[in-house]
Amino acid sequence: MKYHLLILVCFFNSFLYSQSKQSTDSVSYYNKLANSNLTEKKYNQAVFFIKKSIDFCETANKPESLANQTFKLGKIYYNQQRYEEALKNFHKSVSLFDKLKPTCTKILALHYIGATNTAKGNYEIANIYYKKADNLLKELKLVDHAEVLDYQKAMALKASKNLPMAAETFKKIIQKPDNPKILKTKTDSYYQLGLIETKLKRNDSALVYFDNALDYSKKSNNLIQKSKIILGISQYYKKNRNFDLAYSYLDEHYQIENYIVKLKNAKLDLNEFEKFKKNQSLNNTLKRESDEKIQLKTYRYSKLVSILAIALISILSLLSLALYKNNIIRNQNNLLLREKNKELILAKNKAEKASKARSEFLSTVSHELRTPLNAINGITHLLLEDNPKKNQLKYLESLKFSGNYLTTFINEILEINKIDSTKVEVDHISFNLKELLFNIQSSLKELAAANKNYFNLEIDESIPDNLIGDPTKLSQIILNLINNALKFTQNGHVNVIAKLYASEEENATIYFEIVDTGIGIPEDKLQTVFESFSQGSIEVNRKYGGTGLGLTIVKKLIELLGGEIKLKSEVGKGSTFTFKLNFKINREPLEIIEEAKPYSDKQLKHKSILLIEDNKINQMITRKMLENKAILCDIIDNGEEAVEILKVKRFDMILMDVHLPGINGTTATKLIREFDKSTPIIALTAISLDENRDMLLSFGMNDVITKPFVPDEFYSIIAKFFD
Repeated sequence: MKYHLLILVCFFNSFLYSQSKQSTDSVSYYNKLANSNLTEKKYNQAVFFIKKSIDFCETANKPESLANQTFKLGKIYYNQQRYEEALKNFHKSVSLFDKLKPTCTKILALHYIGATNTAKGNYEIANIYYKKADNLLKELKLVDHAEVLDYQKAMALKASKNLPMAAETFKKIIQKPDNPKILKTKTDSYYQLGLIETKLKRNDSALVYFDNALDYSKKSNNLIQKSKIILGISQYYKKNRNFDLAYSYLDEHYQIENYIVKLKNAKLDLNEFEKFKKNQSLNNTLKRESDEKIQLKTYRYSKLVSILAIALISILSLLSLALYKNNIIRNQNNLLLREKNKELILAKNKAEKASKARSEFLSTVSHELRTPLNAINGITHLLLEDNPKKNQLKYLESLKFSGNYLTTFINEILEINKIDSTKVEVDHISFNLKELLFNIQSSLKELAAANKNYFNLEIDESIPDNLIGDPTKLSQIILNLINNALKFTQNGHVNVIAKLYASEEENATIYFEIVDTGIGIPEDKLQTVFESFSQGSIEVNRKYGGTGLGLTIVKKLIELLGGEIKLKSEVGKGSTFTFKLNFKINREPLEIIEEAKPYSDKQLKHKSILLIEDNKINQMITRKMLENKAILCDIIDNGEEAVEILKVKRFDMILMDVHLPGINGTTATKLIREFDKSTPIIALTAISLDENRDMLLSFGMNDVITKPFVPDEFYSIIAKFFD
């Protein structure tokens, strides 16, 4: 009996070993088949073999191989743009890796989750996983490979057509010091920047990036990479209709391609011969080993056949029972999961539609209000300039205040909608933070004096003079916070503090604090005060006025710049707002930009301007404003007639309304630019959520005036084009 038990144990050990070896061999075998099919672009076959490999890994209990194969399946789905299936497999792979020691493949899985979400437009989720991948990269001390992940992230942003963010990521790579390890990645980044700039029609910078890519490819002597770059340059010249240079670079591209093919063929012949010799030697060895194994198996076969049969029957019976039970449980769970997924998808779609409808509604309402508001503000301005009676002056000033208030309100609604729709871009330009804060303090001195407040500014001297960031959005944040502090404080103190929180070689973290001794905010309102149209209470709104949108914009802008705002407040004692922001340090001195000289009436006198505007009230207001400066004004109410008249008659300037009956202002401008390249064309628009200055300028317009007009700005922009 003991002898039979010993034989059974030995058999099971031998059986498990053979199964483990078979599994390992199967994973390798199926991987080889999958790779072969991927090379031939037979993606369905490749997926089939990877799934076979995954099944073997699960059966053989090989968690690391299972995690690797699941990641590979996700990557195939990602390359096919089947993003939902890709995400499912990437998340599964990460959950498997969580039970193992961290590896490079786990970093790639986290990074590909970010790339997939980027391709779907889910940038916030994508950034979370990019950060996880970066943290794991630092933990494994593989920082040298960060550029490759950044490159893949940029390619995902480019695939999702987010060209500005893709360009920023590529620029981070090319700014890294030269290193043989990242030479190929830097070359590819220069090449991709050239393609992006070409697409954005920024021809000069596109050519610079292509030239840099070509220079770097010479350092690495990578012919395939060089061929690709030369083809890109050829296509660039073709788009710019420089066919001679385009053909020259295309010819060079084909010469390199032919050379590469010759090299491959020569290498293939040599490899085939070496492979043949190795195979012959390997076949002889395998044949000898096979003969020995056959003899050994024949010897043992008679003794193990009966035990094998019994063991196999027992194992198969147990497996069948387990599979049957597992199949029932799995089917039940799958049905439940499908139902829950359907519910979640429906809820997600409803929420997205509601959010989109809200943004479109607010944008449309804000846009449509600007036209009548332009009439109100314009007529008010004209009446104030027309020597009104003293008893009328008070009413006109009130009307002007109300119009300006409504304009601010509409602008703030549009600002929130732009931030929510991710159409706001963050600038990275050099500026002097100390000078910016002093200018803000000077602009708000009158408001501080009106409420009898002591307004103090404390700036840490150790803050670098020149920082790189977005000064416009920073000014908007600080102006809103100080304006609130001064408005809700009377006979008190308002302190603005800026300190250097942390500093490295190229980065600085600045801590900002705005403290007031005003009315304060109740504890139960501290969480809701940052919500739209919220001011703490109805009484506060009635007494102090305001739109209730300022703090909402502040919070969204700070988050957009990578910070977080915090609030402490006590009723009757005041409020304290704090936040930290990161900036890069600019070691080069800032260029001194001279302020533009104010316009003079002589610049405008006797100039002839064609106004293309369909709204009768806006025609009357604009004409009156122009005639007040002795400007000659002709009016046309549609784009088609304007194009025909301009073919036979010239004007000193054209004021073009963007939204016209028939062809719109942008189309009319394109048609005019076909025969008139020099006459300045100024766009008149109530800019909506989908419009921006750069878009309008791309049609050939020289500048933009936003409705409702601010008179000084209106005249200043026009005067810029008259010496």
